[in-house]
Amino acid sequence: MLRSPFFYFIILLFLFSCKENTTNNINTEAIRKEALNLRNQGIENHNKQNFNTAFDQFYKSKQLYETLKESGKKDSANIGYILIMMATIQQVNGDYYGSKETVTEALSYVKKNSVYTAEINNRLGIADKELSLYDDAISYYKESAKDIKSPIEKLDPLSNIAAVYIQQKKYNKAISLLESILGKNSLNKRYQEIGNVILIDNLGYAYFKNGVDEKGFQLMNEALRIRNEAKDTYGSIESYLHLADYYAKKDLQKSDENALAAYNIATKLNSVDERLEALQILISNDHSPKTNQYVQRYFKLNDSIIKVRNNFKNKFAKIKYDAKVEKDENAKLRLEKAQNQLSLQKAKYLRIVFAIAFVFLAILIVIVVRYYKNKNKAIEFKTSYMTEARIAKKIHDELANDVYNVIAFAESQPLSKENTRENLLQKLDDIYGRVRGISRENNKIETGADFTYSIKEMLSTYKTNERNIIVTNLESINWETINDTKKITISRILQELMVNMRKHSNASIVGIKFENNEKSIAINYTDNGKGFEKASIAKNGLQNMEQRIQAVKGTITFDTAPDKGFKAKLSIPK
Repeated sequence: MLRSPFFYFIILLFLFSCKENTTNNINTEAIRKEALNLRNQGIENHNKQNFNTAFDQFYKSKQLYETLKESGKKDSANIGYILIMMATIQQVNGDYYGSKETVTEALSYVKKNSVYTAEINNRLGIADKELSLYDDAISYYKESAKDIKSPIEKLDPLSNIAAVYIQQKKYNKAISLLESILGKNSLNKRYQEIGNVILIDNLGYAYFKNGVDEKGFQLMNEALRIRNEAKDTYGSIESYLHLADYYAKKDLQKSDENALAAYNIATKLNSVDERLEALQILISNDHSPKTNQYVQRYFKLNDSIIKVRNNFKNKFAKIKYDAKVEKDENAKLRLEKAQNQLSLQKAKYLRIVFAIAFVFLAILIVIVVRYYKNKNKAIEFKTSYMTEARIAKKIHDELANDVYNVIAFAESQPLSKENTRENLLQKLDDIYGRVRGISRENNKIETGADFTYSIKEMLSTYKTNERNIIVTNLESINWETINDTKKITISRILQELMVNMRKHSNASIVGIKFENNEKSIAINYTDNGKGFEKASIAKNGLQNMEQRIQAVKGTITFDTAPDKGFKAKLSIPK
């Protein structure tokens, strides 16, 4: 997936177009020649897949170019090109985050809207695709296509977009884009030979995944035939994997045959990712004792590639670190006397220790903050969900059956009679009143100057001839100093307590007492209802109150027993 014909075109372009500018300064010219020599050695080792050596040579070449000054400017083109090559090596070895940092650095050294920015965006797209950041990958591929002038080369990032669509399971989009690319009349013979078979295979796979099995199979089979005839051994791996996936639910034997073919070729070519994918299919297909063999191979191979890639990452970091230390030491030797070395080294190490401590502390703070934010969001979401579920249940239990009965009554009774109409209107008025009640229980909470009035008004709606509501010390609290979230929480919890009382308690006296403490607000609720077992708290809807109070870092406790009333004590920090 990291092979790009467009990228190799950049390598050739750079090799033939890069020219050395003459200079009268002998030292500058020597540095330039050494930098160019290291760059060319890096390209040669990259092509031979000697990635460690190539990375080291590219990095040293970059440092030399950075020391050059031409009319007050660094050799930006060479630095930008080298950074792209370094990022490519990092991607080959699975260091996608590191490659993004490297290739992003290259942006400041190259011209905008050029062949180099096109490749930079292409590399960012590859990194994000491998990191499963599919939307970002598509965005980078589109930017890459904008900077490419050649209509033929522009199709390369577009085909990458189609591959991402397949990963996202947006098969219709992938099919539309691939068919558009294949239908371009401007495709030359070379691109047809190199690119069409990839496009045909991906198009067939997209059709198969989209449910068009027969057409998808024909295209995938055709792609495999072309690849075998052209002796495209590496490309045939992808074809066999696609066909193994196709046969997985149709013919397990054929699925295994294709997966094994892909595995054997990938093993021969040392293509680790494709070997892992083939083993996954074999493990999924085979439920016999033989499966253990494939599982062992998979874990052994996966552990091996993780170690190799981690070693590469560590080596890349060490190469950068060693080169930086060498450069710093040389600068110190030129600028400072020998007697200052010890003090400078101590200061340097001290800065490193402080930097490490600072970074560690910053990371720890970020983790803690994010943990509590996520925890509060989860509590708020659960509270919101339980509230919505309660409203839905109330509408279903209290209104749905009555509405159905009214409809049945209207259909079965002669509405021409006056007493029938009056009966119907009475039923409708009753339903309307209950709808208003539900609406009033869940409407917007007043949090301004009229907060205490709105609390009293809400509580008064539960007062009847048989039930007395007693509220004390509500005005003793300076509500202007309490934030709106806590006011809303208090109002909703009181409302839920009253609803619970009306449904379950049959209380005749309800007392609500507010207490203004130094750091918190305490609310004591008491009624003389029939009470209930503590074990049934969740069933009585009181669990929703606990979720609300936790969202504002408060506490709530319940005290109840059958025939002994109900008590609740709330504490909310100011």
